[in-house]
Parts: sequence; structure tokens; C-alpha cells
Amino acid sequence: MNILIIGSGGREHAIAWKLKQSEYCDKVFVAPGNAGTSEFHTNAAIDIYNFEEVAKFVCDFNIMMVVVGPENVLVEGIHDYFQNSEFLKHVLVVGPKKAGAMLEGSKEYCKAFLQKNNIPTARYQTFTEAKYGEAVDYLRTHSYPAVLKADGLAAGKGVIIAQTFEEALDALEDMLRNKKFGNAGSTVVIEEFLQGIEVSVFILTDSKEYVMLPEAKDYKRIGEGDTGLNTGGMGAVSPVPFADDVFMQKVKERVIMPTLQGMQNDNLDYSGFLFIGLMNVNGEPYVIEYNVRLGDPETEAIIPRISSDLFELFRALHEHKLADYKLEIDPRAATTIFLVSGGYPEGYENGKEITGLDQVESDVLVFHAGTKELNGKVVNNGGRVIAITALGNTIEEALAKANKAAETINWKGRYYRHDIGFDLTQVSVK
Repeated sequence: MNILIIGSGGREHAIAWKLKQSEYCDKVFVAPGNAGTSEFHTNAAIDIYNFEEVAKFVCDFNIMMVVVGPENVLVEGIHDYFQNSEFLKHVLVVGPKKAGAMLEGSKEYCKAFLQKNNIPTARYQTFTEAKYGEAVDYLRTHSYPAVLKADGLAAGKGVIIAQTFEEALDALEDMLRNKKFGNAGSTVVIEEFLQGIEVSVFILTDSKEYVMLPEAKDYKRIGEGDTGLNTGGMGAVSPVPFADDVFMQKVKERVIMPTLQGMQNDNLDYSGFLFIGLMNVNGEPYVIEYNVRLGDPETEAIIPRISSDLFELFRALHEHKLADYKLEIDPRAATTIFLVSGGYPEGYENGKEITGLDQVESDVLVFHAGTKELNGKVVNNGGRVIAITALGNTIEEALAKANKAAETINWKGRYYRHDIGFDLTQVSVK
């Protein structure tokens, strides 16, 4: 079977790497892909937001499965487009339809869904520019820290944790009046700050049955010690030591099952990944957000821990046989370190030659994200550029391998955090 993966980041490279191992996959295409996906796969230079162009490619190359990486394409309704076409509805699409994708597409919708289904989450209120004065008054009486979220998609950067009223006011003005995040910030969700430790939980679901994937913890801040601006993710660790059997049972009972029941109650025809961003508050799970796709950089940490054939998992999804599917997981720890362009997440320069890629040890995985080929060389082409993943019997062992590889790969201005997993080390994987 020929498969098309939509996206160009490290997440898509990791998915392509895993699918290529399946005996059922004839050819894997990645659109638009990057310098890494072109090595063993075929990149497709198509506009992924032009669904007619995507459809033509699917027909021309006899694509039978489409795996959607980025959320924007799902929110725009690519699954609906395929389902509504007589020539495309037979294609297996991994990713929810537009209605289900709104769980990520709108923070306001997400919070209302959580509240309606009695799923633990932080208290909140929403405001538009027309209610700017009310929002200011609300912030005056709010406890701090406070969390302000742009309602729409903002590439993982639309969340501000304000330590004071003054910081919150600046963030509110940036979002509602200065349009820092464009239409994504036309509505702002203000919610209480939950004190705890974050964990990312992933399932593949048809809204009735599900398979639990490995969990992970990601590191969003640019600076070491979790300081500085939020990014799309500077690294990840899987498994997460505190996500033990007791905690995960609470997640299943209090979060996953009510979520699926809520999907059914709302007639959401959901078929794909669901990423549940959780906060562990004194051993109790609270939902921070839903994402309707796999996370990045978490994908680069959890996919290498899946021993099962990923294609067979996707087939079980579309045949509604997830309840009978047994996912095999590598018990070792996986750690991912992201190499980013200097200046990220703000201004940075592209086109710098990347060296050392051929010097990384064979047991370390290098997933490309923001790269491209230019005049026969691999250059940086984005803020987050290379994800390095290593496996080990302990988190420390995996981190030692990943950090060694991170030091090997270089380009002008390259930066990475040396302390990924700093809060989880000294813990053996059971």
C-alpha cells in the first residue's frame, strides 16, 4: 500500500521512519517533507492546504492511506473533504474530521467540552475585544500566576503564564488589541494556574474504542531550568516515572472514558490520535488541553518505543478493532533533544549548513524538522531543526547518548538545552 504523510517536521519524519518498517507499506510519500524524509522516502512538493492538489496527488500515485501530522490541516477539514468525495472516500485518513478537530482548534470549545463532561480542568472565563474592560477587571481580582490562552491555533506559542497583573495586562493587550496571534487571539481564555507536573498522554481512537500509546513529558521553555519563552518544544522523555499505574488508571477513568463518551454524545466522528495534555496535581490528573494529533517533540520519543507495526495499528483503527489490538512497547527509556536555530523562538536565520549528521552513532535516531537541501547540502530551514532520540535502560543513559549526538551536529548559531530530563533523572525504567 502507498501512504501519504502530510507535514514537514520531526513528527512526520518519525512516523515515516516507523511506517517504512512495515511489510505492508510499498511506498511512503511525505508532503512537503524535509531533507531527512527525502533520504528514504519520496517528498511531494504540494500545497497541503490546497485539498484539490492533495486529492490529485492521492489519485495519481494510488495512495490508500493519508496520515495527517499538523493540526491546521485537520482544522481546515481535510478528512471531511476526502469523505465527501466519491473518488476519495475509500482512502483511510488518520486524523479527525473538522468538528472533532475543534477540540484543538478552539480553546473555548475545548474548555466547554471539558466542563460539560465533568472532566477535571482549571477554572476559566473567556473574553473578546468587545469585553476588554471586563477582562481587565477580571484580571484585577484574579490570583497569580494566571494563564492566558489565544483561543485559536498559534503554533504552540499562544499561551502566556503571567506572574503579575501587569504581565497579564500586557499579554491581554497583545492578544486582543495588538493582534499578536492574528485571528487566533480574537478570543482569549483566562484560567487559573495549576501547580503540578505536566505529562502528555496519547491515544488512537475511533471515539468508542482506543489504544493507549506511551506517555511522554516535553519541555517547552527555551532556557535551561525551564526559563524563558515558550517554544514548540525543546525535548521530551518517555516513559514518565510519576505516571505510574495508579495515576494512569485515574487518567483512564476520569479523563479518557468521559472524553470518548462526550465525543459520542456530540456525534463527533473522530478517527485518529488524541493528545491529552495533563497536569499532575498532587497525584490527580487535570486536563490542560487536547491536541488532535501527535505532539512534537513527543512523537520523536514515543514512536521509537512502539515495537508493533504502526500500519497494523492504523488498520485496526479503520476496521474498528482497537479493543482487540495489543500494542507492544519497548520498556527502555527514550529521550529527545531538539537542536534549534539561534534566536528561536523569535528571529533567526535560515540557510546555515548543518555538519556532523554522518558522525552520529548508529544507535541514535536523527529526525529532521526544519531542514532542506540546498546545493547538495543540508541547511536549517526553521526554528526547530533537528530532533535527536536515544534509547537506554535508564533516562540518564538515554540522555547521555542524546547529548553526545547533540554536540556532534552543528551549524552557525545552533542551540539546545543541556538539561532535558533534569527533573526526571536518577530514576530507572521499570
